[in-house]
Amino acid sequence: MGRIVVAAIVSLWVVPISILVDRIVPDPYMDEIFHIPQAQKYCSGNFRSWDPMITTPPGLYYLSLAHVASLFPATIFTQAAPSFSEACSVRILRSTNGILAVLCSVLVYEIISHLRPNLDDKKATTYAVILSLYPLHWFFTFLYYTDVASLTAVLAMYLACLKKNYWSSALFGIFAVVIRQTNIIWMLFVACSAVIDTTLTCHDHNIQMHENDVMVEEGNPLNAKGSPISRANLRKRKFNTTKDAGKQFRHSTRSSLIDQKSGLLGEIRAMILTMWRMKFKLLVSFCPFVIVLMAFVAFVRWNGSIVLGAKEAHAVSLHFAQIMYFGLFSALVMAPMHCNPSRVIDVFHSLWKGRPLSFLQVFIALLAGFIFVHYFSIAHPYLLADNRHYPFYLWRKVINAHWSSKYLLVPAYIYSWFSIFNILGKSKRKIWVVAYFLATAAVLVPAPLIEFRYFTTPFFFLILNSQMNGRLNWLLIALVYIALDAFTMFMFLFRPFYWENETGKQRFLW
Repeated sequence: MGRIVVAAIVSLWVVPISILVDRIVPDPYMDEIFHIPQAQKYCSGNFRSWDPMITTPPGLYYLSLAHVASLFPATIFTQAAPSFSEACSVRILRSTNGILAVLCSVLVYEIISHLRPNLDDKKATTYAVILSLYPLHWFFTFLYYTDVASLTAVLAMYLACLKKNYWSSALFGIFAVVIRQTNIIWMLFVACSAVIDTTLTCHDHNIQMHENDVMVEEGNPLNAKGSPISRANLRKRKFNTTKDAGKQFRHSTRSSLIDQKSGLLGEIRAMILTMWRMKFKLLVSFCPFVIVLMAFVAFVRWNGSIVLGAKEAHAVSLHFAQIMYFGLFSALVMAPMHCNPSRVIDVFHSLWKGRPLSFLQVFIALLAGFIFVHYFSIAHPYLLADNRHYPFYLWRKVINAHWSSKYLLVPAYIYSWFSIFNILGKSKRKIWVVAYFLATAAVLVPAPLIEFRYFTTPFFFLILNSQMNGRLNWLLIALVYIALDAFTMFMFLFRPFYWENETGKQRFLW
């Protein structure tokens, strides 16, 4: 029932706002001037023509073909479009993302219900609706961009993997990569998280079974044949058994402590040992992901680059500052959870409890942060020249307002990541948190351009696994999202501006 309610509520804003956007901005805008003509070529049956300015694969266009085909009988009946190619109008193509946004909200609901089985249906529904309002995802629901389709495919892949349907997950992974090639990283992360869960759960189960066996052996008053034994022999046997069991128990306890109490290194050790014991089972289970990875590597080698077009403008870089931006941005859009006194105290307490190692970690993180913003902070030409995007103003007015501004922000970046680690660590294993950080870095660091759209997928993995509770927190987040959505859409639709020597209207967007 919850999924139907979520879909219905999301549809309540998707439909009217889509109509409003289509009426005020009927022509392709920004990246739509590349995507929409390309999709229309596909609708005309021209699959060989390709715009060299498009960097992503054609997955979105295939989805649009299926969407238009489902609507085509109705367009013929109403005489809205006499041919299939004419049915691929700007409005119909944009509506592809509207349908996907509704589907994505249902996937979010399913993932929340799976990750938090004790959560009642009403709360799961509420959380899914609020996350559907996430500003970057919400805004691009109404334009013909790849973001909504990409997130939907990745979440479908994640849900299938959580349910241990690995072949289905790999198939969704293929489609996610065909929509946006960097999704190969999220496919690997999803597979890695499944391996972590499988191996460490098995390891914990084996330890528990061993400890139970020792406890049963210690308290067993029967001999091997099941008959009572004499009191003297029982005393002697109990002494010897207790002695041997004590050794076994100390050994297993020591192993358990190494694996579970010592943190990340213990988890890595336990995972490697268990993977070796389960190598054939893991290979069979996760071979679909290996096949997809091999196919992707072959494609990159054939193409000569991970991007399809505009390779010069999207060359791989070492933009380590991106990971700093993502941490602070995510903390701000989850501000009720990260930016409150209790959270600051909790983070400080965890660092104090882990001293002096945690203090060393803070020092290294701060040092790395200063190095990143000084040597690996890239100002892409698109960022500096295009005043239609909000990052243009954030770069000029905040990050680069003064020579010291980018350095003064480093403590905020570092606190954001320590807060993220602290929250994730309450519900996920340490090795999972490290894998998430590495996957996020692998997606963001090579990108030379600051685009908040790139933050959407890692943000959803973050918030879905944060186990955030509290009505007030969710209410405040909903209010923040609604305010941002209303502001950005108002500016996009009703505050156009003009460039010198340009006749068309320009609009603000993420």
